[in-house]
Amino acid sequence: MTDPIDTPLALDAETIARFRAQGFVRLKQVLPSDVVRAHGREITRLTLALNTQTLPLAERSTYDRAFLQVMNLWRRSDAVRRFVFGKRLAGIAAQLLGVAGVRLYHDQSLYKEPLGGITPAHADQYYWPFASDRCVTAWVPLQPVPVEMGPLAFYAGSHREAFGRDLPISDESEAAITRMMESRGFRLDDAPFDLGDVSFHAGWTFHRAGANRSDRPRSVMTMIYMDRDMAVAEPANAMQATDLATWLPGVRPGEIAASPINPVLYEVAR
Repeated sequence: MTDPIDTPLALDAETIARFRAQGFVRLKQVLPSDVVRAHGREITRLTLALNTQTLPLAERSTYDRAFLQVMNLWRRSDAVRRFVFGKRLAGIAAQLLGVAGVRLYHDQSLYKEPLGGITPAHADQYYWPFASDRCVTAWVPLQPVPVEMGPLAFYAGSHREAFGRDLPISDESEAAITRMMESRGFRLDDAPFDLGDVSFHAGWTFHRAGANRSDRPRSVMTMIYMDRDMAVAEPANAMQATDLATWLPGVRPGEIAASPINPVLYEVAR
């Protein structure tokens, strides 16, 4: 029997159209809850083991209060690699982007501690040295995320908005982007997540998350997928230069983003 992590899931045309219009989509019960829970235990264990943040919450910056963050856990654990390389989520990403295949940019574990702070409004692609917008992040909660735990929230349709694309995640981005989104009438979708739900958002979609007001941690695994044929752009800022060196080792601007740590995870059958 095929593992659900690798079982294809075909999206209907309405779902794909909604993603392209809104810049994000929420999908219900994409993965069985027992599968997410089992992999989540290993992801959370590794996140806490590898985390280097030691300051109390009250002494941290806004960014560092948002979550503990560890990247490329797939290189640390065969079990996590199995989850990150799963073909179901990668196949969904390819359908949403309308591309022949996707490769991994990197994974990212995000652990929002009890009473952890907000995740300020931002667009992920500010950090990524990509030549196109053919990239998407899968956000996979490892437990249910009610509103009080700070679910990821999206400004619907904001992926076409130019304002704010030059702002790193910060108090300033939270204030400026929130003010602009509200003034332009972009709706904030901050619905809760059930276990097994997964959201996908485009690289330029503005999003944020509330504080974790509960006494439980909010553990989430994300995978960033890019077009299999994504070319690397000349870095537009220092963050993109760091990302290029760290997550695309040996790749130069103008080349395909195909380093040894950016494997193709899914290709459309011919």
